[in-house]
Amino acid sequence: MFQSQLKSRAKMKRRQIIPGFGLTFGLSLSYLSLLVLIPLSMIFIYTSQLGWDGFLKQISQPLVLAAYRLSFTTALAASLINLVFGTLTAWVLVRYSFPGRKLIDGLLDLPFALPTSVAGITLATLYATNGWIGRLLPFKVSYTQTGIVIALILIGMPFVVRIVEPVLQNMEKEGEEASAVLGANRWQTLIHIVFPKIRAAAFSGFALAFSWALGEYGSVVFIAGNMPFKTESAPLVIMQKLEAFDYDGATSVALVLLIASFLILFLINFSQWLSKRKFADQ
Repeated sequence: MFQSQLKSRAKMKRRQIIPGFGLTFGLSLSYLSLLVLIPLSMIFIYTSQLGWDGFLKQISQPLVLAAYRLSFTTALAASLINLVFGTLTAWVLVRYSFPGRKLIDGLLDLPFALPTSVAGITLATLYATNGWIGRLLPFKVSYTQTGIVIALILIGMPFVVRIVEPVLQNMEKEGEEASAVLGANRWQTLIHIVFPKIRAAAFSGFALAFSWALGEYGSVVFIAGNMPFKTESAPLVIMQKLEAFDYDGATSVALVLLIASFLILFLINFSQWLSKRKFADQ
């Protein structure tokens, strides 16, 4: 009897923590619909009016295909680099104490706060042939695909670090200690003990960085040079078509990027579901 009263009181307290669930849920759903669902659905609706042939005609233009190829390859290259060095950075920040650690940890969030156009201008100036860094390099960076990859590395760097970091912080060290006691070296411990635990988080960070880089415009427009078939990415093509009042072409190109982002989001959620299921089975 006493336990049932405690349970009923606990339920009442849980219900009273955030009063007005119906109202708050309705406002949240309206907010999400107005800012996300309705604008995105309009891209599908507007593009559907072109018909399948019209849509294929828009996205199969040589200039558009070259822009897709550039966007996907540079985003993939930047995300893979961030996957490796972002995971390494998270490991160093979590497992080691050294002077300036908090400063470095705070600077990692700078790409989130820094306007992307400022980042693009800064990179273009530094890596120009007469820039502080560009003059020291034996190859050209600004206004090339290499410069685009560097810009995408900058804006995507925090994703992997911030997702892998809390996983490493909550990871118990007993498994690593047991591996060392049993005679495993550091690489074996890293591959068989540590990596399986951070694999899902690292993949999520990689996917988010790739998705963000795929649609990046501000930091790329200044360092790319915007040369057709060479350094013109898909977001730049969208902006050019909008400036030319070619709304059919702009929405068609944007729809492909939107579908790619949805697929990436699905893969992230699916990987997290698999990770939770595997953890529950253990």
